[in-house]
Amino acid sequence: MNWFTKMFTSSIGQKLIVALTGLFLCTFLLVHASGNLQLFKHDNGMSFNLYTVFMTTNPLIKAFSYILYASILFHAFKGIHLAYKNRMARPIQYAMTDGKANSHWTSRSMGILGTLILVFLIVHMSDFWFKYKRGHIPYTQYTENMITGEIAATPYVDESGNPKTLNKKMEEYVEGNNRITIVKDLYQEVVFQFKNPIIVLLYVLAMFAIAFHLFHGFRSGFQTLGLNHPRYNNAIQFVGTWVFAIIIPAIFAAMPLYFFFTK
Repeated sequence: MNWFTKMFTSSIGQKLIVALTGLFLCTFLLVHASGNLQLFKHDNGMSFNLYTVFMTTNPLIKAFSYILYASILFHAFKGIHLAYKNRMARPIQYAMTDGKANSHWTSRSMGILGTLILVFLIVHMSDFWFKYKRGHIPYTQYTENMITGEIAATPYVDESGNPKTLNKKMEEYVEGNNRITIVKDLYQEVVFQFKNPIIVLLYVLAMFAIAFHLFHGFRSGFQTLGLNHPRYNNAIQFVGTWVFAIIIPAIFAAMPLYFFFTK
């Protein structure tokens, strides 16, 4: 137990945990980006809504999500704390050396970038996660013709046009050649939020912050763990730059821009 306590209290141990949680969050970004690609399907949001139900009802994923939340909080606050401690350790910045000549500006700005990303995450969770869990998200009824594949979406309402709800997130049954799916419609909330230019701008700017944060953070995480060798440094740099600093932020930035300009 003593080694476990030292892991959480020592500076080196905390840096190791920040690195591990950061690399763990990188895997989450891969899953989250691939899942959110469902937003681009031309099926009135059915695929995205079914993906959302799966991600919020699967017992294994629900249990895994608590590890994710803890990792986000620890990585964010401890990362900002360590950046602050490093800054306070040298109050006269680079008096004898040129900081720009010795490190990339992203490595010197990890605390600032991390703070911006944390603010974005709070807004993002409020806009979508909290509203899906606790808000009044309407239900939509999808009618899929199992022969032609055609999908029609209609609001789930009663005879008077008042919204109806279920005591669960989804219901599915078959009527003749049609598969009827009634599901909580987060897709419509995405469309609504991304019509706001301020929200769109916030998301795009946040993706730039994430890109720069990952440009340095992905490689730095491996270095902190001692995985620093000429044999695989180039591969780590390639994945960190192209996958995590370019492709994934571009996918996330494309989503609000797509809905703002097309819906």
